[in-house]
Amino acid sequence: MSAVGKRNLLAGGFPGEPADNFLFSLSMGVMLMTVRDLLDSKGKDIVSIDVNSSVDDAIRSMNARKISAIMVTEQGKTVGIFTERDVVRSYITSGGKSFKDAKVRDAMVTNLIVAVPDDELNDISAIMVEKNIRHLPVLDNGRVIGMLSIRDIIQTQVKTLTSEIHYLRDYIAG
Repeated sequence: MSAVGKRNLLAGGFPGEPADNFLFSLSMGVMLMTVRDLLDSKGKDIVSIDVNSSVDDAIRSMNARKISAIMVTEQGKTVGIFTERDVVRSYITSGGKSFKDAKVRDAMVTNLIVAVPDDELNDISAIMVEKNIRHLPVLDNGRVIGMLSIRDIIQTQVKTLTSEIHYLRDYIAG
């Protein structure tokens, strides 16, 4: 596409078309959804558990809230994340020790990969797939402000693409 064409697209329309006939598109790369956009629509609830809690406590807390990851804190500061995968890892590495006797501290992931509000969802989804991550804490000014799951991102992308397909069909049909 020429520079003029790009300028017209960024201004909001196809060359020669009014701006209000153009849908900004993820796939066209014109306007991309950010982590902030997704958190604003899904909410910013953060569930956490103390680092000295048992794995059993973490499992029960996640089950009660129907979530599959929980932030781990120590004296109010985030120190890690505990997920369903960590339940399995805890069982294997503890030699079958009871979840009541196993500590979250010994099972959590501490080397966190995080997102920030201005990250684009396309970039975040690529990182999550590449690193095999299902849950991603969102940090703002060093503080956890939300949690994204790969499911959140996929659902958002499917909705966006479905809307885009609908719009483009209507546009083509006239």
